[in-house]
Order: sequence, then C-alpha cells, then structure tokens
Amino acid sequence: MNYTDLTLYRRLLKRTRPYWLHILGIFLIGLLATPLLLLTPIPLALVVDSVIGSKSPPGFLDTLLPSSAPESDATLLVVAAVLVIIIALLSQLQALGSSLLSTFTGEKLVLGFRTQLFDHVQRLSLSYHDSIGTSDSTYRIQYDSSAIRYIAIDGVIPFVTAIITLVSMLYVTFRLDWQLALVALAVSPILFIVVRLYRLRLRRQSRQLKKFESATLSVVQEVLTAVRVVKAFGQEDREQDRFVRRSNEGMRARIRLSLAEGGLGLLLGLTTAIGTAAVLFIGVRNVQAGVLTLGELLLVMAYLGQLYRPLKTISRKVASLQSHLASAERALSILDEAPDVIERPNAQPLVRAEGAVVFDKVSFAYDEGYPILQNISVEIPAGTRVGIAGETGAGKTTLLSLLTRFYDPSSGQILLDGVDLRDYRLADLRDQFAIVLQEPVLFSSSIGENIAYAFPGACEDEIVIAAQAANAHEFIVDLPDGYETQVGERGMRLSGGERQRIALARAFLKDAPILIMDEPTSSVDLKTEGKIMEAMERLMQGCTSFMIAHRLSTLENCDLLFVMDDGQIVDVESDESEVIRQVLTFGKLEAPIHGEKIGA
Repeated sequence: MNYTDLTLYRRLLKRTRPYWLHILGIFLIGLLATPLLLLTPIPLALVVDSVIGSKSPPGFLDTLLPSSAPESDATLLVVAAVLVIIIALLSQLQALGSSLLSTFTGEKLVLGFRTQLFDHVQRLSLSYHDSIGTSDSTYRIQYDSSAIRYIAIDGVIPFVTAIITLVSMLYVTFRLDWQLALVALAVSPILFIVVRLYRLRLRRQSRQLKKFESATLSVVQEVLTAVRVVKAFGQEDREQDRFVRRSNEGMRARIRLSLAEGGLGLLLGLTTAIGTAAVLFIGVRNVQAGVLTLGELLLVMAYLGQLYRPLKTISRKVASLQSHLASAERALSILDEAPDVIERPNAQPLVRAEGAVVFDKVSFAYDEGYPILQNISVEIPAGTRVGIAGETGAGKTTLLSLLTRFYDPSSGQILLDGVDLRDYRLADLRDQFAIVLQEPVLFSSSIGENIAYAFPGACEDEIVIAAQAANAHEFIVDLPDGYETQVGERGMRLSGGERQRIALARAFLKDAPILIMDEPTSSVDLKTEGKIMEAMERLMQGCTSFMIAHRLSTLENCDLLFVMDDGQIVDVESDESEVIRQVLTFGKLEAPIHGEKIGA
C-alpha cells in the first residue's frame, strides 16, 4: 500500500505525542545553532577590517572590553581570538546537548513503535503469517520501525531548523548587500525543481531495496532454522548460492539508489557553486568600486556559505526522507492489517468451560474455491475423549484449529457449552485449551520457564508436580542444572521425547478443561511412547480431549473415534477397531460406516 507523504507524516507524528516536550527541547537547542553560525565569521571580519585594516571597531566591543582597556590592535586581536574559542565552545555544547536529547528521544520512539508493531503482529491471524512469512515481519519490526526516529527527529527538526536558519541568513545578507543576496537566492528555484524530480525516483528505489533486503533475511532464517536438513543433504553450497543471488539483488538495488542520491548531490553542489561564483564575481567588483570593504565581502561570502548550507539541508532532507518514508510505509502497513479472527464488541467472558462442543454445518477454506472442511455437523458431550484419524490432508488439524479460533469457519458455527465461539472473549476462549503438538514448541529459556509458560506465576513446587505427572521429572533432575537447564533454541538440546514430555507438563500445569493433542507420539520410540501415553491418560481425566494420531494404539482409550476423509468426518464407535485399522493402514475408507458420512 502506498501512502502520501502527508499521510505518513501525520500518522508517524501522532505516535510522537508522548515525547512532544522532548522534541520541542531538541528543536529549541537546534535553534541555538543559528545565532552561533551568525557569530562565527565576526572575529575574522573584525581582524581584517579593524586590525589589519583601519576601520573603526564595531560598537558591541565597548560592552565587552573594560573601560580601562586600550582599543589597540593587539587588544582587538586578543578579543577576536577569545571570541573564536567562546563561539566554538558554545557550538560544541549545543551539539552535545542536541545529540544526547536526540538519542534518548529517538530510542524511546523506536522502542515504542517496535513494541506496537510486535504486539499487533502477534494478534494477526495465522493466515497472515502463512502468506507473508516471519522474515518479512521481522525485518519490518526490527529495521523499518527505526524510520520514525529519522522522520520525527533527524529529518523534520533539522528541516525546520534549516528553514529558520535560511530566513536569518537571508535577512543578514540583505542588510549587508541586497543585490548580492538576490543573486545568491536566484539558484533556489533550481534546487527545489531538482529535488522534486528526484523524490519519487528515490522512494521507488528505496522500496525495492527494502524488499530485496527482506528476501535475503528470509534465506538466512530458513537455512539456519533447517540447518540439520541442509547438512543431511549436503546442500550448503546450494544455499550459499541462493544467499549470494539474493544478496546481489540487494547490492544492485543499493548501488542504483546510491547513484540516484549521488546524482542529486552532484546537481545540488553544481547549482550552489554557480551561485557562489556569481556572488564572488559581483562582490569583488563592488569592493573594487568601493561599495563594499574587503571585510564585508568576506562576511558576505561566509554568510553565503551559511545560506547555502540550509538550502542544501532542506533539499537533501527531502531526498533522504524518501528512504525512511518507504520504511514507514512498510511498517505502517502491518498496523493496517486487520486480523481475520476478531473479538466482537460485546463478547462475553468465560471463566472455565464445561467442555461440550458442537460443530454445526461447519465448512472452511483457506482459499476461496478450495474447501478443506465441508458441512461438518457433530456433537461432543463434555468430558468425551475424541480420537481423530484419517489420511494426510483430510483436514484433521484444520478442524481443531477452528475449535481454538485460530481461524473462523467459512460457514456454520462451533458451539462451546451452547455458545458460539465468536461470542466469547478471545483471550478467555483460548484460556480453555491446553495444546500438545506433534513437534513441541519450546523457547530458548530454562526447562522450568518452559513448563510454566502458560502459567507464569507458578511456584517451583507446582512446576515439579506438573513434571512428575508428565513423567518428565526423572530425566530433568538428572540434568546438570535440573529445572534451570537451558533448552537451547527451539529446545534442540533435548531429545524429541524429552521435549514432548515438557510440553505435556506445560499442559498439566495449565489444567485447562479442553485438551488438544496433535500426533503427540508420532516421533518417539515405543518406550518413550509408553511414558507419554501414561502421562496423557492422567492428563485427559476430566477433560474434553481431542487426539489426532496415526497409531491405533494411541486411540485405544478414546470414547469416540472420528475418521476424516476429504474434509468430512465419519462417526465411529470405539469397538469398531477393524474399520479404524483399515483407515490407518490403507489411508482411505473403502466404504462409509453406518452407511453415511456425518454432515454429508
């Protein structure tokens, strides 16, 4: 999505409201640079006209010098030297104060913006993350978000300060010689025409560069996440080539952008050089004609440099802002993404559900025209253990993703305790589920922190009890640091069975009324499977449980068995194990059970 500059400024500056006093302070400190710039050439003019030349010293020296001090050349030279030091000291103090306040305010702005982006991304629907991917979102949060600092502080404030400096310099230059001021100012329209021509080109190239850099980051993240697969198939060189290819695309885009910025700088420098040459030519002629003194010409030339500096600043800021405005577009576009799953305005609270679930004519499709689930209707009493089997791609995981409202049905409704899931507060609804996945997700922290992830306030005894219930305590205490052992990224320092038992302990600690288990024993050995099954048997007591599995032994203790086939389910009683075995073995149901498919 493309935004106008005005829209971007308005939206970004709105987010700076909590720091307006800080920004005002930066602006005021920045304004001090203008009088200091005006004072900078005065000592040189004083020396040239009143020490080297014979012109009377300016009247302001009467207030600086004691009445007893003689106005000799030596005294004036000392005063000029002291003024140089004082002006330089004040300039450095002004720059230091501006830098410190700018850094503090800028970091707070970026942190606040990143936090807002991160919070919003977490709340976006899974369909957004499935289509965009994590790398692009990571780039926008970590890198594009910093544009707010440049635009609000490093861009806008120097831009406004440069305008004020320009006006001040114009006033002083006009007072000295209005003809030279007009000559100097004649190049200004050319500067703004050049900037306007380059602005859109720079924005477009900046967008392309951000896109290529994000794609390069995606390669790095994919390879490092799947580094075991890369090594197993010996594809390091192939991935290296892919990284270099993406990096080269970014490099070429960066060079094109640099060429455009360099071309703009060249035109700006040439334009101001023409103005300076014209003023120098006319100024020297005026000195020769006695209209100006040499000191006044030097003063005019010094102020001319100060006059062109804000003109260049204004022009370059307009140009350099384009890259940051492109980043701001990308960051703000995340905030403009609306979640597919939203909470209704008058959603009702839910403390603890009983666990009765009804699927009422539920259909779902990720993409229109490609249905995954079709017209499913089934009723599940509270406390029922439900086993779900079927061939890969039949819609088993999607069905349970609808139950947790990771997605909403395309049609139909799902009821929990007689109420449509969409009528509950989303946080309250999700709090009713404990989930154990085929590939357990652990975070780069300690075992204890991972077990307590769903219940951060849990004490050590509660964590240990949950681990014991999940048959995990025994292997945990044998580790060098026990519950403080760091599991590594995604828990890769532990075996698959150990990670699964920690995930079970996490589910025990949450103590939710509805339990979802997606292939919990598919990647473990038989001995570990026995420990996990024993733990799951305890975990399912008193819960409404849903278990997806391919192993028949995993589903033996279920009260109700579903076989999913082509987006529909078949109601199977638990004693009809021969039919279940047929599905698990051959992956396809030869004939419908009970003569019909539920919801067909």
